[in-house]
Amino acid sequence: MMDFSEAQFQEVVNKINGGLNDLSGKIAEVPRAVADATDHWYVPGFVADAITWLGEKITDLATWILDKIKDVLKGLAAPVAFFTYAFDWQDIRGISSTVAGQLKPEIMPSASTWKGTASEVYGRTVKPQGDAAGRISTISDSTSTTLQLCAVAGLAFYVAIGLVLVKFIVAMAGAIAAIGSAIFSWAGLGLIVEEAGVNTGLIWTAIGALTAVLGTQAQQLVSLHGAAIDNSAFPGGHWPDPATGAYQGG
Repeated sequence: MMDFSEAQFQEVVNKINGGLNDLSGKIAEVPRAVADATDHWYVPGFVADAITWLGEKITDLATWILDKIKDVLKGLAAPVAFFTYAFDWQDIRGISSTVAGQLKPEIMPSASTWKGTASEVYGRTVKPQGDAAGRISTISDSTSTTLQLCAVAGLAFYVAIGLVLVKFIVAMAGAIAAIGSAIFSWAGLGLIVEEAGVNTGLIWTAIGALTAVLGTQAQQLVSLHGAAIDNSAFPGGHWPDPATGAYQGG
């Protein structure tokens, strides 16, 4: 599994944005290519009409792919947000694990010198506090891991979208070149139709893979919510009662 890097993700985003500009440029080239191919005295009218129709169809298909890719870019902020939150949860883990470590009755400085009923009651009272802090530490770590997996899944998804975009730009370049000849214009349309179908399938495959990962992580977050309200560590959904009953045993 790849790791998440904000710098790497930004590089992927930059390449996608650059690819979108390139694809828009290729779409804009089609009418010029059509005009260049048909603006000759020796090109029969029916051939010119066919080339024009082909150019329109190629433009329509390329625009459709462009719009689809723009749609999936609406979630670009999510992977970075997941990674940032994962980092924050590790901070919570550090704080809570420190508290858990400090609230172990057997290692507290007073354990060897403070004896009697008050000491025993205090030890019984402080232990649930440490256990609760330990539970928070565990939950924080698991939440962080889940969010990191979501961030990595988002990165992998946009890497896949970037590859789709590169493939289609190459196909557009080939189609524009084919338009230059009436003989090969049909081949240009065929190339775009094929690439549109293949790349659409790749986009949906990438979306399906992302959805599967996020669905699994969503289930994990639900489980973590259950752990957070577990009455064994948080009675009644609250922090364990720190009251010592005035340190009176009985």
